[in-house]
Amino acid sequence: MSFTSETKQQICYEKLDEKSGRAQLCALLQMRASLHMNWQGMYLSFQIENATIAKHVFQLMKSLYQVDPRLSVLKKMQLKKNNIYRLQVYEKTKEILSDLMILTDTGLHFSPPAIYTRSQANARAYLQGCFLAGGSINDPKTTNYHLEIATHEEQMAKGIQKLMQRFYLPAKMIVRKNTYVVYLKAGDKIADFLRLCNASQALFDFEDSRIQRDFYNNLKRLDNCELANEMKTLKAAQEQLNYIEVLEKNARKIKISEKIRHVMEIRKRFPEANMNELCEQCYLEYGEIISKSGMKHRLNKIKELAKPLMEEEHA
Repeated sequence: MSFTSETKQQICYEKLDEKSGRAQLCALLQMRASLHMNWQGMYLSFQIENATIAKHVFQLMKSLYQVDPRLSVLKKMQLKKNNIYRLQVYEKTKEILSDLMILTDTGLHFSPPAIYTRSQANARAYLQGCFLAGGSINDPKTTNYHLEIATHEEQMAKGIQKLMQRFYLPAKMIVRKNTYVVYLKAGDKIADFLRLCNASQALFDFEDSRIQRDFYNNLKRLDNCELANEMKTLKAAQEQLNYIEVLEKNARKIKISEKIRHVMEIRKRFPEANMNELCEQCYLEYGEIISKSGMKHRLNKIKELAKPLMEEEHA
């Protein structure tokens, strides 16, 4: 089972009071239902590939409006051979849509009704319904974080975005193949959305994966930083050894102090040592206490003495 399916299953198992149930059902129907007419009159059809969500909608319909939806299972014949679960409601259709503020005297509405999103609890339930009907979330073990809710109605997408922003979720919207997609990319904001939806286990799994991945990324970053520092140290050491070689070749031409000679010997014996290690070896070999800045000054002095001699050689 995918991470999205597990998350949706957890949302479906949450117990809702009557008002929250209506808010969630409103979002589900606005996102997924279609209205039809036949010789008997108006009827409602709801289709989805997730069996748990189909069962959840069935139970909401039955408990809130005392109707008995007709359930049928359709088989896909091409590409993904998933089942499609279809619920059809032939009784109280107009009453249900009117009660949920989807159908009014002015026609069908595809924006979050104020009556069902005014309170925090109802707004949360409405967003749960939107995610159940058209949402998806990347497995946190993948390389990027991404949560989205897709709908064919621009008005619906703008309403979802506004509701998410109300909960301090900075959702953005794009159009993808005639579909309006509201999405979140930041890991911490996706975690907040899961918390908002009361998907506790999904939130735990998401945060656990996120912490592990961030830890390994930081570890890798530190390793890369250490490697870069080592490469920098080795390159600097090689340059210093070249300067020392030039000074030793021209020992009769210049006067080199004893302290500089100590550093030259230490560098030759420990070509891979960093600045702190050179200071320590200088103390062990010659009993001389020298700071890091002092060691750097002496190495610069070696360079200063060697540069003119190198220029003479290449002249």
